[in-house]
Amino acid sequence: MTANKSEPGQRDAHARAQDDAVDAALVARLRAGDSAAFRDLVSRHIAIVSGIARRMLKDEAEAEDIAQEAMLRLWRSAAGLELGPGGLRPWLRRVTSNLCIDRVRSGHRTVVTDEVPEVAEPATQVTNLEGQELSARVAAAMQALPERQRLALTLFHHEGLSQVEVGQAMGISDEAVESLLARARRALKAGLANEWKELLENDG
Repeated sequence: MTANKSEPGQRDAHARAQDDAVDAALVARLRAGDSAAFRDLVSRHIAIVSGIARRMLKDEAEAEDIAQEAMLRLWRSAAGLELGPGGLRPWLRRVTSNLCIDRVRSGHRTVVTDEVPEVAEPATQVTNLEGQELSARVAAAMQALPERQRLALTLFHHEGLSQVEVGQAMGISDEAVESLLARARRALKAGLANEWKELLENDG
Protein backbone atom coordinates (compact mmCIF):
# COMPACT_ATOMS: atom_id res chain seq x y z
CA MET A 1 0.00 0.00 0.00
CA THR A 2 1.48 3.33 -1.10
CA ALA A 3 1.50 6.13 1.47
CA ASN A 4 0.05 9.46 0.43
CA LYS A 5 2.21 11.46 2.80
CA SER A 6 5.15 13.33 1.30
CA GLU A 7 8.66 12.41 2.35
CA PRO A 8 10.48 14.94 4.61
CA GLY A 9 12.87 15.81 1.78
CA GLN A 10 9.97 16.54 -0.54
CA ARG A 11 8.30 18.76 2.06
CA ASP A 12 11.58 20.62 2.63
CA ALA A 13 12.05 21.10 -1.10
CA HIS A 14 8.49 22.39 -1.40
CA ALA A 15 9.03 24.83 1.47
CA ARG A 16 12.27 26.09 -0.09
CA ALA A 17 10.52 26.54 -3.43
CA GLN A 18 7.83 28.60 -1.72
CA ASP A 19 10.48 30.72 0.03
CA ASP A 20 12.27 31.28 -3.29
CA ALA A 21 9.01 32.37 -4.90
CA VAL A 22 8.36 34.85 -2.10
CA ASP A 23 11.91 36.21 -2.45
CA ALA A 24 11.47 36.58 -6.20
CA ALA A 25 8.23 38.52 -5.74
CA LEU A 26 9.80 40.79 -3.12
CA VAL A 27 12.87 41.44 -5.27
CA ALA A 28 10.61 42.34 -8.18
CA ARG A 29 8.86 44.87 -5.97
CA LEU A 30 12.21 46.13 -4.70
CA ARG A 31 13.34 46.81 -8.28
CA ALA A 32 10.34 49.12 -8.55
CA GLY A 33 11.52 51.01 -5.46
CA ASP A 34 9.14 49.45 -2.95
CA SER A 35 10.71 50.16 0.45
CA ALA A 36 8.21 47.85 2.20
CA ALA A 37 9.53 44.94 0.10
CA PHE A 38 13.05 45.82 1.20
CA ARG A 39 12.01 45.75 4.86
CA ASP A 40 10.40 42.34 4.32
CA LEU A 41 13.59 40.99 2.70
CA VAL A 42 15.69 42.31 5.58
CA SER A 43 13.35 40.66 8.08
CA ARG A 44 13.52 37.35 6.20
CA HIS A 45 17.30 37.17 5.78
CA ILE A 46 19.05 39.33 8.37
CA ALA A 47 19.48 36.38 10.77
CA ILE A 48 21.31 34.27 8.17
CA VAL A 49 23.51 37.17 7.11
CA SER A 50 24.35 38.11 10.71
CA GLY A 51 25.09 34.48 11.59
CA ILE A 52 27.63 34.11 8.79
CA ALA A 53 29.31 37.38 9.75
CA ARG A 54 29.49 36.45 13.44
CA ARG A 55 31.06 33.08 12.70
CA MET A 56 33.55 34.63 10.29
CA LEU A 57 34.58 37.64 12.37
CA LYS A 58 33.85 36.56 15.96
CA ASP A 59 32.85 40.14 16.73
CA GLU A 60 29.23 41.14 17.33
CA ALA A 61 29.61 44.84 16.44
CA GLU A 62 31.50 44.13 13.22
CA ALA A 63 29.03 41.40 12.29
CA GLU A 64 26.21 43.93 12.59
CA ASP A 65 28.13 46.35 10.37
CA ILE A 66 28.66 43.65 7.75
CA ALA A 67 25.01 42.61 7.87
CA GLN A 68 23.87 46.20 7.35
CA GLU A 69 26.31 46.67 4.46
CA ALA A 70 25.11 43.43 2.83
CA MET A 71 21.52 44.63 3.01
CA LEU A 72 22.46 48.05 1.61
CA ARG A 73 24.12 46.28 -1.30
CA LEU A 74 20.89 44.38 -1.86
CA TRP A 75 19.03 47.71 -2.05
CA ARG A 76 21.59 49.20 -4.45
CA SER A 77 21.90 46.08 -6.62
CA ALA A 78 18.22 45.22 -6.91
CA ALA A 79 17.83 46.66 -10.42
CA GLY A 80 20.32 44.20 -11.94
CA LEU A 81 19.86 41.30 -9.53
CA GLU A 82 19.06 37.98 -11.17
CA LEU A 83 18.04 35.18 -8.81
CA GLY A 84 19.35 31.72 -9.57
CA PRO A 85 18.78 28.36 -7.87
CA GLY A 86 18.17 28.86 -4.16
CA GLY A 87 16.55 32.27 -4.54
CA LEU A 88 18.18 35.20 -2.79
CA ARG A 89 20.14 33.19 -0.22
CA PRO A 90 23.19 32.28 -2.37
CA TRP A 91 23.63 35.92 -3.43
CA LEU A 92 23.41 37.19 0.13
CA ARG A 93 25.81 34.52 1.39
CA ARG A 94 28.32 35.40 -1.32
CA VAL A 95 28.09 39.14 -0.64
CA THR A 96 28.34 38.65 3.14
CA SER A 97 31.27 36.27 2.80
CA ASN A 98 33.17 38.64 0.53
CA LEU A 99 32.54 41.56 2.88
CA CYS A 100 33.89 39.52 5.80
CA ILE A 101 36.98 38.47 3.86
CA ASP A 102 37.60 42.09 2.81
CA ARG A 103 37.23 43.21 6.43
CA VAL A 104 39.74 40.61 7.65
CA ARG A 105 42.24 41.42 4.89
CA SER A 106 41.98 45.16 5.46
CA GLY A 107 43.15 44.73 9.04
CA HIS A 108 40.63 47.38 10.14
CA ARG A 109 39.03 45.26 12.79
CA THR A 110 39.40 44.44 16.45
CA VAL A 111 41.14 41.16 17.22
CA VAL A 112 38.85 39.13 19.44
CA THR A 113 39.98 36.07 21.36
CA ASP A 114 37.68 33.18 22.11
CA GLU A 115 37.92 32.91 25.86
CA VAL A 116 35.80 30.93 28.28
CA PRO A 117 33.62 33.36 30.27
CA GLU A 118 34.97 33.95 33.77
CA VAL A 119 32.06 32.62 35.78
CA ALA A 120 32.04 30.51 38.92
CA GLU A 121 31.27 26.88 38.22
CA PRO A 122 30.30 24.49 41.01
CA ALA A 123 32.05 21.11 41.11
CA THR A 124 28.99 19.39 39.64
CA GLN A 125 29.39 21.39 36.43
CA VAL A 126 32.93 20.36 35.53
CA THR A 127 31.67 18.48 32.50
CA ASN A 128 29.90 21.59 31.20
CA LEU A 129 33.01 23.67 31.76
CA GLU A 130 35.13 21.18 29.82
CA GLY A 131 32.62 21.41 26.98
CA GLN A 132 32.89 25.20 27.00
CA GLU A 133 36.67 25.00 26.97
CA LEU A 134 36.63 22.61 24.04
CA SER A 135 34.22 24.85 22.16
CA ALA A 136 36.52 27.81 22.79
CA ARG A 137 39.54 25.88 21.51
CA VAL A 138 37.67 24.75 18.40
CA ALA A 139 36.55 28.34 17.76
CA ALA A 140 40.13 29.58 18.19
CA ALA A 141 41.38 26.90 15.79
CA MET A 142 38.73 27.95 13.27
CA GLN A 143 39.89 31.56 13.53
CA ALA A 144 43.47 30.46 12.81
CA LEU A 145 42.45 28.99 9.45
CA PRO A 146 42.97 30.98 6.24
CA GLU A 147 39.87 33.02 5.44
CA ARG A 148 38.70 30.95 2.47
CA GLN A 149 39.07 27.67 4.36
CA ARG A 150 37.19 29.10 7.35
CA LEU A 151 34.48 30.44 5.09
CA ALA A 152 34.00 27.10 3.32
CA LEU A 153 33.71 25.28 6.65
CA THR A 154 31.30 27.90 7.99
CA LEU A 155 28.98 27.66 5.01
CA PHE A 156 29.20 23.86 4.77
CA HIS A 157 28.92 22.87 8.44
CA HIS A 158 27.17 25.80 10.14
CA GLU A 159 24.89 26.99 7.34
CA GLY A 160 24.19 23.48 6.02
CA LEU A 161 24.99 24.25 2.38
CA SER A 162 26.03 21.52 -0.03
CA GLN A 163 29.44 21.68 -1.70
CA VAL A 164 27.79 22.95 -4.86
CA GLU A 165 25.98 25.69 -2.93
CA VAL A 166 29.19 26.67 -1.13
CA GLY A 167 30.86 26.98 -4.51
CA GLN A 168 28.04 29.17 -5.78
CA ALA A 169 28.26 31.38 -2.68
CA MET A 170 32.05 31.74 -2.97
CA GLY A 171 32.17 31.93 -6.74
CA ILE A 172 34.43 28.86 -7.10
CA SER A 173 34.13 25.32 -8.48
CA ASP A 174 32.88 22.30 -6.57
CA GLU A 175 36.40 20.83 -6.81
CA ALA A 176 37.89 23.97 -5.25
CA VAL A 177 35.38 23.76 -2.38
CA GLU A 178 36.30 20.12 -1.77
CA SER A 179 39.98 21.07 -1.66
CA LEU A 180 39.34 23.93 0.79
CA LEU A 181 37.28 21.68 3.07
CA ALA A 182 39.88 18.92 3.03
CA ARG A 183 42.73 21.30 3.89
CA ALA A 184 40.67 22.98 6.61
CA ARG A 185 39.77 19.65 8.21
CA ARG A 186 43.41 18.51 8.16
CA ALA A 187 44.49 21.77 9.77
CA LEU A 188 41.83 21.51 12.47
CA LYS A 189 42.69 17.88 13.19
CA ALA A 190 46.37 18.76 13.53
CA GLY A 191 45.71 21.89 15.55
CA LEU A 192 43.40 20.13 18.01
CA ALA A 193 45.28 16.83 18.26
CA ASN A 194 46.66 17.51 21.75
CA GLU A 195 43.30 18.71 23.07
CA TRP A 196 41.49 15.64 21.82
CA LYS A 197 44.17 13.35 23.26
CA GLU A 198 43.89 15.11 26.63
CA LEU A 199 40.09 14.79 26.69
CA LEU A 200 40.24 11.10 25.74
CA GLU A 201 42.75 10.44 28.54
CA ASN A 202 40.52 12.25 31.04
CA ASP A 203 37.58 10.09 30.00
CA GLY A 204 39.56 6.91 30.66
